[in-house]
Amino acid sequence: MKSKLNISGIIGLLLALLLVIFVGIALDKNNNINLSQLISFWNLPSVAITVGGTIGGLIFMFPVSVLKNVPKMLGMVFKPKQYDPKKYIEDMVEYCKIARMKGILQLEESANQCEDPFMKSALMLIVDANDSEKVKSMLDDAIDFMCERHESNMLIWLKGSASAPAFGMIGTLVGLINMLAALNPNDPDSASNLGSGMSVALVTTFYGCIMTNIFFNPIANQLKYLHNREVLCMQIVEEGALAIIAGANPRYVQERLEMMLARSEVQGKGKGKKNESK
Repeated sequence: MKSKLNISGIIGLLLALLLVIFVGIALDKNNNINLSQLISFWNLPSVAITVGGTIGGLIFMFPVSVLKNVPKMLGMVFKPKQYDPKKYIEDMVEYCKIARMKGILQLEESANQCEDPFMKSALMLIVDANDSEKVKSMLDDAIDFMCERHESNMLIWLKGSASAPAFGMIGTLVGLINMLAALNPNDPDSASNLGSGMSVALVTTFYGCIMTNIFFNPIANQLKYLHNREVLCMQIVEEGALAIIAGANPRYVQERLEMMLARSEVQGKGKGKKNESK
């Protein structure tokens, strides 16, 4: 399965950071970049509370077996595997033709050349002369187990999106407590520091919102999209395998599998074939 760089995701991430940091924060009233404004948003204790607290909480929430998949999941987001349902349909229709013309045993050679492990397993189940109920049960179990693994991996990002604002609020409360504790009614200079103290206290909430909306939520949504595409392709393989066992006509198999796709995808495929024929 080939991987392709997620250009739109990278552009979206860079665009969000650029607009928030350099336009929203560093741009002064004269529309000039003012680095002093940007520096005022940096506060090491706030970073420690928000970022450190969120990461520490996630480490406590999840076992090592899930945490070690974080680099892999990040790689999947920025360079995801390309699951093309139309290609899966074409392959299953071709396997159906082979089974009808040359016999089911000929599918073993096709299975050995198959790159997708799930599709290879489905073809081997057909070759081993398993009945449709047994094949459906085994393939359904494989899909269910994969969904459980993916959901446990995606949960870390969903929990992170909930934890980051919470730790940001904790940092804000810590800042407010320290600010009020330092307030001395007998010292006029202490009142003048309320503004700067309040801004530092609110920075932690800002960090939490940035982590949630630019980091955790987008990654969770990307992983969910990739998961749905993979599940769709696996369901296409399952339906195609059951149709092959039933000895269905390849044309019927193609129409049945195309009903699992959005109409725009099927129409786009038809237009492509029409242009090729011209």
